[in-house]
Amino acid sequence: MKFVDEARILVEGGKGGNGCISFLRLKFMPFGGPDGGDGGEGGSVWAVADVNLNTLADFRFTRIFRAESGQNGRGSNCTGAAGKDAEIRMPLGTRIFDAGTEELIGELTREGQRIKVAQGGYRGLGNPHFKSSVNRTPYKATKGGDGDSRELQLELSLMADVGLLGLPNAGKSTLLSAVSAARPKIADYPFTTLYPQPGVVSRGPARSFTMVDIPGLIEGAADGAGLGIRFLKHLQRTRLLLHLVDILPPDQSDIVSNIKTINGELKAFGADLERKEQWLVFNKIDQLPADESDALIRSAVKKLRWKGPWFAISAATGAGCEALCEAAMQWVEARAAEAAADKVEDPVEPAAAKVPGARRRAPRKAPKKTPDA
Repeated sequence: MKFVDEARILVEGGKGGNGCISFLRLKFMPFGGPDGGDGGEGGSVWAVADVNLNTLADFRFTRIFRAESGQNGRGSNCTGAAGKDAEIRMPLGTRIFDAGTEELIGELTREGQRIKVAQGGYRGLGNPHFKSSVNRTPYKATKGGDGDSRELQLELSLMADVGLLGLPNAGKSTLLSAVSAARPKIADYPFTTLYPQPGVVSRGPARSFTMVDIPGLIEGAADGAGLGIRFLKHLQRTRLLLHLVDILPPDQSDIVSNIKTINGELKAFGADLERKEQWLVFNKIDQLPADESDALIRSAVKKLRWKGPWFAISAATGAGCEALCEAAMQWVEARAAEAAADKVEDPVEPAAAKVPGARRRAPRKAPKKTPDA
């Protein structure tokens, strides 16, 4: 199935039911009065996050989603049934925009999250609502309102713990296939990866992290060259970037210049990609003797004045991949522990207590006890 990360759909809320004009007719109640019921509320359209989806391909053929309309009111003060809501299942990482105004409506970031994208129409009122002292037999009821109708632009950014980036043929797909069950296309020519490929790296029972491979970047990718500009957005939701570097490029280019080129494209793209945690991963060390590859890597690290972690691996033979994956797993676990600690430290007080200048509502005083009569 082709990977699809953009789609456009139409959503329509259900129409509200009309109010009813009716009067009570009984043998011994000649002046029963109005008893028309209200209409039912129209159903709304909801976007629901589903962890089992990873593409927007389902929206290539189904583009219109409508909620159910509410039923009309009936006599004897019978209210019409409300229309059923429509739920649209979307993968995690989906950003929802109003296609007309380009306004961001919301983004799905956790399992089961729900975002209302189209409000159902309000119900119509029956004639009892218009009864008064001067109008005891109102022949008036209101119609149900129309539901919202809008066109939505969906954009998917894959949510992963680790993202792979680098020049074409740096070995990203080979590394992903070596450490996970993913089977991306691998060949000896550039741009074999045409769309993001996710995978799960297992490090034992209840220990795993997700890794995503994006198409290779070239100079000018942020300005539209190559395929990278379209898929760089998938790195926005990753927490750790593994920058793969071919220590023996086929074009005999300088690896220091190659690293600077990729980082320059990240900075030009924006979205704070250059500020994310980044590790250098020097790949294909099996192509050179151990002492030569080690000297080449240390020279590049020195020229770059690289202060972050770096690794030397061979994705083809598996050398160094075990240490790299374990280090990435420990980093992901450490970030998860920090996030959990931050949640525990947050007070369980209303948000008003955190806002500067906000005041807490005074506790309600207990009523004074009165003596028994």
